[in-house]
Amino acid sequence: MNQSKTEQFDQEKLPALEGAYNAILRELGEDPERDGLLKTPLRAAKAMQFFTKGYHETVHDILNNAIFDENHDEIVIVKDIEVFSLCEHHLVPFFGKVHIGYMPNRKVVGLSKLARIVEIFARRLQVQERLTKQIALAINDALQPLGVAVVMEATHMCMVMRGVQKMNSRTVTSTMHGLMREDPKTREEFLSLIKQ
Repeated sequence: MNQSKTEQFDQEKLPALEGAYNAILRELGEDPERDGLLKTPLRAAKAMQFFTKGYHETVHDILNNAIFDENHDEIVIVKDIEVFSLCEHHLVPFFGKVHIGYMPNRKVVGLSKLARIVEIFARRLQVQERLTKQIALAINDALQPLGVAVVMEATHMCMVMRGVQKMNSRTVTSTMHGLMREDPKTREEFLSLIKQ
């Protein structure tokens, strides 16, 4: 069976990542040789590769043959797309939902592809502000719509588990382009629809 370039890359990098997690456990005062931790460095290395697999994916690859000519001129919205990412400042998770809306310009995309675009950028070390903008720009570049809007709501474990330790805090970010930014009625329609 042929391995993809990503799988080959991951296999080559796995021993170094495993060694790094082994060193972390030792520096924490743990014994990586004890029964419960024996395979933890390898499992953690594989998990980190999965959490950051977006570095090996491109929007072009996932949109392959999924953009269609369509004379639709009303807002298209996919909301409540679940998202998980890693904060680049502490390497702990943040998670929540992304809402995407766009005004087609004679082109639409398969709806599941919007969730896949979110996944590509979420599976990297991130800050929420940049993640929101990357999703919007990718849709804008791929479809050239009349407008695009992305709103993200997330809970950051770096605020919940450490630092201020505020259990119920949520961060909301948005990015708007074209009609979604310039036309107040269009923007308000999008924001109203994602709240329903």
